[in-house]
Amino acid sequence: MAASTFPLKDELDVVIPTIRNLDFLEMWRPFFQPYHLIIVQDGDPSRSIKVPDGFDYELYNRNDINKILGPKASCISFKDSACRCFGYMVSKKKYIFTIDDDCFVAKDPTGKDIDALKQHIKNLLNPSTPYFFNTLYDPFTDGADFVRGYPFSLREGVPTAVSHGLWLNIPDYDAPTQLVKPRERNTRYVDAVMTLPKGILFPMCGMNLAFDRSLIGPAMYFGLMGDGQPIGRYDDMWAGWCVKVICDHLGLGIKTGLPYIWHSKASNPFVNLKKEYKGIFWQEEMIPFFQDAILPKDCTTVQSCYKELAKQVKDKLGKIDPYFVKLADAMVTWIDAWDELNPPAKAANSK
Repeated sequence: MAASTFPLKDELDVVIPTIRNLDFLEMWRPFFQPYHLIIVQDGDPSRSIKVPDGFDYELYNRNDINKILGPKASCISFKDSACRCFGYMVSKKKYIFTIDDDCFVAKDPTGKDIDALKQHIKNLLNPSTPYFFNTLYDPFTDGADFVRGYPFSLREGVPTAVSHGLWLNIPDYDAPTQLVKPRERNTRYVDAVMTLPKGILFPMCGMNLAFDRSLIGPAMYFGLMGDGQPIGRYDDMWAGWCVKVICDHLGLGIKTGLPYIWHSKASNPFVNLKKEYKGIFWQEEMIPFFQDAILPKDCTTVQSCYKELAKQVKDKLGKIDPYFVKLADAMVTWIDAWDELNPPAKAANSK
């Protein structure tokens, strides 16, 4: 009974970046309590973070990150939610679910609480179909199947590496859109999951996200953002663009849609604009870069793909701004740190 109620209980970590007490976990208790939590505390490491009783967790602050990674700690962002990727690195589980501390349990149209984690797991355990679009969306969903004209040779699908969930209430908008639509709320619950087609990029949001760490973990680097960097709020999107290029190359899938969470508070659009300002210009060159990126055939592991992508970032995006040279170096440092903490992963990927 317990295994079916809490799937992958011993194979999944919940990663939460935070700067505050985690009272929001009370709402998630029925869904998260059996799982192990990895909490990455951002900001002042001397500040004490309170976690509600009854949760199995480990908490890391900046001092811990510096102690564990040494000089390689330079690749982990400070004063930015990108610090969460340290949790991916120290996890020893096959799957990761990450959520922000301002994300609450949403309700479906019938008024029932949505078990976001269970839906993410369902997405990850079913194949993706990136090579041919099924007009009934995810053919592996109850009540759906492959439609007439769908090639039988492609119906087996490919392994799903990423499950990207959505948000009710406060949408994930950039600062200019926030400023012109300050009162806009997402009330549309779309009961659908779909596979992102091969060759198509997407803006990945890290506040309601799950992935197969064994398949794509080393590419889930949220970049060098926040304190001391000229850009913020592009951490998850940067990871998403890198991950999509690598998934397309390695024959892995990404799903988006269900599950929904309730995003409770909008961040300050003026603060966001300051963080995003350069990114709004840079993305017009970053996105074509990723659209055109080609990885050589001899890149057969996530690590080798990621280091090759870092090289291309340095060569091509480095011309836009010196920041990209620094970012490319951090990408390599990240992989080196990942391999140091996860030595068997490289051997497993190269089988």
